[in-house]
Amino acid sequence: QLQLVEHGGGAVQPGGSLRLSCVVSGFRLEYYNIGWFRQAPGKEREGVSCVSSRGTGSWYAGSVKGRFNISRDDAKNTVWLQMNGLRVEDAGVYRCAAEHAPWSHCLPAPPVYEAWGQGVAVAVSI
Repeated sequence: QLQLVEHGGGAVQPGGSLRLSCVVSGFRLEYYNIGWFRQAPGKEREGVSCVSSRGTGSWYAGSVKGRFNISRDDAKNTVWLQMNGLRVEDAGVYRCAAEHAPWSHCLPAPPVYEAWGQGVAVAVSI
């Protein structure tokens, strides 16, 4: 069974940094696109970033470009989301998700992902 587990959430002050990890099991990461999504209370889930299998590309929401970076190490079955210069509006529950796509570019659309992590909380406050 496909399983994804997020780590690295926490509370930081504005301008701080966090590094989230997504550890996968039950499948070979190299054949999967991985997306990061977040949801704040009272708001819709939104795509934050995604990284394609086979190094075919990555995507970032406009609000996080230049501040966040997504990376992967297929041998370690892990994807990271480095978040720098955090803002209050970045707070929410972050989830990683996997899409089986050996050759396709990732999409920031929840319906295309078949497996999801449980989520980890990120708080940004003074």
